[in-house]
Amino acid sequence: MERRRKSCSDKDGGVLVRSDFSGGWLVESSQDVKPRQQGASFPAAAAAASSPSSSSPVDDLKLFVGTWNVGGRAPHGELHLRDWLMSTPLPADIFILGFQEIVRLNAGNVLGAEDKGPARTWLALIRQALNSNKAGPPTATVSTQKPRVSVSDILSMEDGEDDAGNDGPSAIDLDFSGGDKSPPDSSPTTSRGSAYCLVASKQMVGVFLCVWARAGLMERIADLKVSCVGRGIMGYLGNKGSISISMTLQETTFCFVCTHLASGEKDGDEVRRNADVMEIMKRTRFPQCSRFLEPAARCSPETILEHDKIIWLGDLNYRLAATCSDTHELVQKNDWQALLEKDQLRIEQSAGRVFSGWEEGLIHFPPTYKFLANSDVYAVKPTKPKEKRRTPAWCDRILWRGNGMQQMCYNRGESQFSDHRPVHSLFSVQMVEHLRCVAAAHEAGKEDKLFAKNHNSSSSSCCCSSSSSWARVQAEELLLIARTQSCIEAARI
Repeated sequence: MERRRKSCSDKDGGVLVRSDFSGGWLVESSQDVKPRQQGASFPAAAAAASSPSSSSPVDDLKLFVGTWNVGGRAPHGELHLRDWLMSTPLPADIFILGFQEIVRLNAGNVLGAEDKGPARTWLALIRQALNSNKAGPPTATVSTQKPRVSVSDILSMEDGEDDAGNDGPSAIDLDFSGGDKSPPDSSPTTSRGSAYCLVASKQMVGVFLCVWARAGLMERIADLKVSCVGRGIMGYLGNKGSISISMTLQETTFCFVCTHLASGEKDGDEVRRNADVMEIMKRTRFPQCSRFLEPAARCSPETILEHDKIIWLGDLNYRLAATCSDTHELVQKNDWQALLEKDQLRIEQSAGRVFSGWEEGLIHFPPTYKFLANSDVYAVKPTKPKEKRRTPAWCDRILWRGNGMQQMCYNRGESQFSDHRPVHSLFSVQMVEHLRCVAAAHEAGKEDKLFAKNHNSSSSSCCCSSSSSWARVQAEELLLIARTQSCIEAARI
């Protein structure tokens, strides 16, 4: 059997053993940070923090979410990401960045060994963009160290060949911390705050998802899990599909789902995309570690919809339900609102056929696909004989689900690196309100347990009393029968 793939961004040459993770999590830091055990409560984790700023709970969490289909182009050191990542009105605490087609979707990449080189370069570019004050393009340096075996790889080795024929979702190869360790005190800081560290990253063929957080938040992030679902060739290969990362922060569970759905703009292709969404919802499963949990601990979510806060991002590939001539005319007029009325995603969502209960912000930016190479011109008219004519569309989207989430901005970037434009959004997540709900639920649980205990005691007491009374009645009846029999016998004599 072919050995499982190693992590794409984990560069240390050492091999982890069970004592290195013991059901906890790893961080990208040289500090002596203890892993939070499964089921540990947030106050205990916060008490372990050394600085006052890290010991106080986060009230308002800012999440930057970005998605970009890079068209199979390898990134280079002159690619400027700061204009995209630092374009929001307020600084972010956590960055969720999803990419599609980081490698070309040819047979070699889909069926062969995974090419991790582009993912490492993207991580290096993102790190320098987040942690540098320079206005110019960063110079990426990529480590050539041998990749380290990931935590999930070691867990899967214990399973042997039991899952060799498993067609279910993949829940392996979650890359914690990236292996490229740089201490927070020596890392360059940005004017927007402390340095950002890589929390986790995962690659599935061309789909790539990475999560970054401020160094001060790293101790609070726990229960990191990943699940991959292939929806490409034969409905299972990874040229299309999803990567989902689950994590917990301050007793709030988050799920980030990066997807690349079925392509095509023929009539009925939207049905295939709807089916992809349904299958991803159905087949995404996060591994449970219930054997490590305390009896009173809260179980971690197993499915996407069990999380408190969910963000779905990626190249969803929904097109416009309009003729090319009609669309071209509206594009010439920059009439985006008229075009949005023909948007397949909005039509399907309004009809209740997909993403029921999910939210998406108002779109005030032009379509993100498809552009001619190195230009701002839509590929409405093909420039080559075999080139397909593409209708402009909002393929790249960000949706969310959960209470206490407010979208502060929703826009696209203007990089000409790909035939897609990058899209980003900034969310404000109210954490205190959720903690109050958790505390209220906890107290309600205590009251329910107390009521059940008292009720059981009362019921037991009643049962005992009833049993005693019934026993006395039976004894009296037996005594009466015995006396009657004695009297009958005496009368006969």
